[in-house]
Amino acid sequence: MKKLFLGLAALALFNFTQAQGLKTPSPSTSQTVKQEFGLGSIELSYSRPNTKGRTIFGDLVPFGAVWRTGANSATTLTFSEEVIIGGKNIPAGKYGLLTIPGAAEWTIIITKQLDVTSPSAYKQEMDVVRVTAPTVAMPYAIESFMVFFENVSSNSLELMIIWGKTAVSLPIKVDIDSKIMAQIESLMNTDNKPYFNAAMYYIDNNKDLNKAAGWLEKATAQTPNAYWIWYQKARCLALLGKKAEAMTTSIKSLELARAGKNPDYVTLNEKLQSTLK
Repeated sequence: MKKLFLGLAALALFNFTQAQGLKTPSPSTSQTVKQEFGLGSIELSYSRPNTKGRTIFGDLVPFGAVWRTGANSATTLTFSEEVIIGGKNIPAGKYGLLTIPGAAEWTIIITKQLDVTSPSAYKQEMDVVRVTAPTVAMPYAIESFMVFFENVSSNSLELMIIWGKTAVSLPIKVDIDSKIMAQIESLMNTDNKPYFNAAMYYIDNNKDLNKAAGWLEKATAQTPNAYWIWYQKARCLALLGKKAEAMTTSIKSLELARAGKNPDYVTLNEKLQSTLK
């Protein structure tokens, strides 16, 4: 009997140990998204619960209460450089992302707290900034909770939060123009002048196009077979209203693109030339 008891105990311990080591998929999977932005990046970490037939906002996620904006661990945002949210400059660093959902609008909170997983843990005095955002009705339901970056430009983007048929967005900006202009001024006094990149920044940000055209002229002299530089020079001249010069320059780019067997720039030049006739 004693041997039987010991045998059963050993079997029970074995089964318990095996159960403890069982690995199954998480019902709310985690996700980390890193987005290049400005001169740095933003990293988002959160968990993605599923709808599973439940009513989400106003039920599973109550209106008017602080929400971790996901499941499991706290949702966080890490900025590698200073950003602007709700008109406030926020230094580089790691922050918590919280929300207070409502039927018509949400309050989106950037907080110094990195461990809020329940409303009771939230401390309003740790807020960095609060922004209200109207809800947008989705045309169809999203099963898995989503947070992602959209409408990304050189100095702005939107942090999108979507679940079920509800979406909200948080605009985030960076002030990088002064930094880039200072870089351009400094580098133009060196031997390795960034003519092409400086010109592209001027074109893309509606700055002095005549100066950009001059830099592109020097860039084509440095690299005479670079069809992509000739194309951007043609585009810049077109923006200046110098159609004849733009056409001549685009023809040169087209010839080089064909010689370089690059069909993309062949098409780009053909489209540009059609606007210059």
